[in-house]
Amino acid sequence: MLKVGLTGGIGAGKSEVSRLLAGYGAVVVDADRIAREVVEPGTPGLDAVVAAFGASVLTADGTLDRPKLGSLVFADPEKLRVLNAIVHPLVGARSAELEAAAGPDAIVVHDVPLLAENGLAPRYDLVVVVDAAPGTQLARLVGRRGMTEGEARARMAAQATREQRLAVATLVIDNDGPLEALEHQVRTVWKDLVARAADASVE
Repeated sequence: MLKVGLTGGIGAGKSEVSRLLAGYGAVVVDADRIAREVVEPGTPGLDAVVAAFGASVLTADGTLDRPKLGSLVFADPEKLRVLNAIVHPLVGARSAELEAAAGPDAIVVHDVPLLAENGLAPRYDLVVVVDAAPGTQLARLVGRRGMTEGEARARMAAQATREQRLAVATLVIDNDGPLEALEHQVRTVWKDLVARAADASVE
């Protein structure tokens, strides 16, 4: 098994890279998706979030009001720390279960937004960073996700810097350009991963 950490700043295009790698045959373990699952109604995770932040972070139907919670924690580092302390251990446990189920010959790509922030690089055989200039990230968040410039800058500021992410990278995918250029780079990275997995199986 080859364990790959995939990360990138918000708006860098990591989700698109993840989707392309899955299409080539990678087993993708998506930390964001798991983070949503572990706070679904009826879970201990949601109970813990409500205990920490109050019932006002719930919608009328009892699900987590993500935009409201996000506006609280991304403006307050201490609240963000509290939320992460609840969610991250739950995500880690579920990710380990999915990795174990993938099989010995799999290329398992862990899609982890906060890989650099949480010092997780040593957990993986290599780290792929999807990189984009801060200006590109900002334009995408405002243009595609409908954030205000202030909201987008706050989200970006809550994450690692571009330099911090690049410092843990084994391979870098530059996503400042068009989708066609991204697809070509991801294809090249996939061939590299397949070669590394084959080398590892021979050792």
